[in-house]
Amino acid sequence: MTSKIAILGAGTMGHGIAHAAVGAGYETALFDVSQAALDKAVAAIGRIADKEAGAGRPHAAGRETLLSRLTTTTCLGDAVRGAGLVIEAVPEHIELKLSAFAEAQIHAPAEAILATNTSALSVSEIAAVLDRPARLAGMHFFNPVHRMTLVEVVRGAESSDATIAAIEDVARRMGKETVIVRESPGFITSRVNAMIGNEAFYMLEEGIASARDIDKALRLGLNHPMGPFELVDLAGLDVRLSILRYLHRTLGEKFRPCPLLEAYVREGRLGRKVGKGVYDY
Repeated sequence: MTSKIAILGAGTMGHGIAHAAVGAGYETALFDVSQAALDKAVAAIGRIADKEAGAGRPHAAGRETLLSRLTTTTCLGDAVRGAGLVIEAVPEHIELKLSAFAEAQIHAPAEAILATNTSALSVSEIAAVLDRPARLAGMHFFNPVHRMTLVEVVRGAESSDATIAAIEDVARRMGKETVIVRESPGFITSRVNAMIGNEAFYMLEEGIASARDIDKALRLGLNHPMGPFELVDLAGLDVRLSILRYLHRTLGEKFRPCPLLEAYVREGRLGRKVGKGVYDY
């Protein structure tokens, strides 16, 4: 695999993965259809670099060093050309992911490894758009990428051993720990976390406790670093709802989204990214 990584999508996850890639020494191309999103991503990567340098982390590279390894483009073909690994981080809609990979395989090298950062969708369904589905697997990062050490490496029905090994190698070079997951809706973490978060919404809807007390109980009683509402506000209520709807369709009634979550999303209460979710920001 070459030293270039292409990342498709410059949102919260995309720019976080880009930061991890440049921090590991990879030449990195970041693609998005929006120039504004790319500009915002570059600024965010710079802020992360400044914070890490200010915290005195011994191996933290400076802003200039990291950004010198990063290029941005609104042309997907330019981003993936010459890349050894293409990581898709577009919004969690299957049609967008299929479209991104269909175009990527036209322009990326034939030997390039392809990875999807989906948190719940079918890796095999995504791979089916490819001429060679064996070169695609899941590479599920966690938000915020620069703080979270786990990457779920998801083996699709046709993912090859070489593909899995290559993705693990890149994750380790980024300083991440990996777990190997056989494809199943929600993998490990999204499936468990969706259940916890959905149950928390049912408890809030039933008036069992306040959002702050539910969060406090899970932080102090179960040693979770964040409460379920703090976490969903960070990840996005719309993202959580999309995952729950998919799990409900594929795994059954126990994953039916709580009506309160549905109502919050209809009202535009999507979390920190809009300034209002379960909490106001």
